Amino acid sequence: MDTPVTKIPSSPLPGLLLLLSSTTGLVDAVSVLGLGKVFTANMTGNIVFLGFAAAGTPGFKIAPYLVALAAFIGGALIAGRTGKALSPRPLRHWLTWAALIEASLLWIAAWVALDYDPTTLSPTPALYAIIALTAVAMGFRNATIRQLKVPDLTTTVLTLTITGIAADSRMAGGSGPNLLRRLGAIFAIFAGAAVGAVMVSHHGLSAPLALAGFVVLIATLACVRHPAAATPHAG
Repeated sequence: MDTPVTKIPSSPLPGLLLLLSSTTGLVDAVSVLGLGKVFTANMTGNIVFLGFAAAGTPGFKIAPYLVALAAFIGGALIAGRTGKALSPRPLRHWLTWAALIEASLLWIAAWVALDYDPTTLSPTPALYAIIALTAVAMGFRNATIRQLKVPDLTTTVLTLTITGIAADSRMAGGSGPNLLRRLGAIFAIFAGAAVGAVMVSHHGLSAPLALAGFVVLIATLACVRHPAAATPHAG
């Protein structure tokens, strides 16, 4: 008698990370449109803007970029410790804790933004608090995703994704691996940014930040119901 083959459940992570990518667009819309030309999810942009500020370019100030960078690094440090502590446990434990931390930071930022005016970038303490809270959340997210090691889904940057589409395409002599996943990541961030821009323009910063936290938590809770989340991540 043939031994029945046990089917290994597929990973729920790609679907989750595509949804998380859409929240990057929301957060970028808040930070760029409402916090004065600062990124809290994309540190490459901040390094470039910091160079502009250091050169005395009008419209660019050093302090916001330093706060964003420091907070992002802090979030990544926390995620590194969290991942090392939780990675031996079932994946659902790790993902749930990560989602709770990130969503809480985004919701606190949304609460702070209730009394913040994006047209005047005031009050200043609220400006820096929102920058710090969202940068910690995104630093935490980036470090967690890095530990999960899901190909072509960083959830925050697209340079390598777009490069991969071209360099690995059949026109370039490749096989075009993960094409749908790569295109999905691009569309998710694009859609999140578009929705975020509309929300910032019509409803201020609190609404997109609250929505981002909601998507992070609900998407993660849906993901951890998958059978593959009952075992430690094998990344």
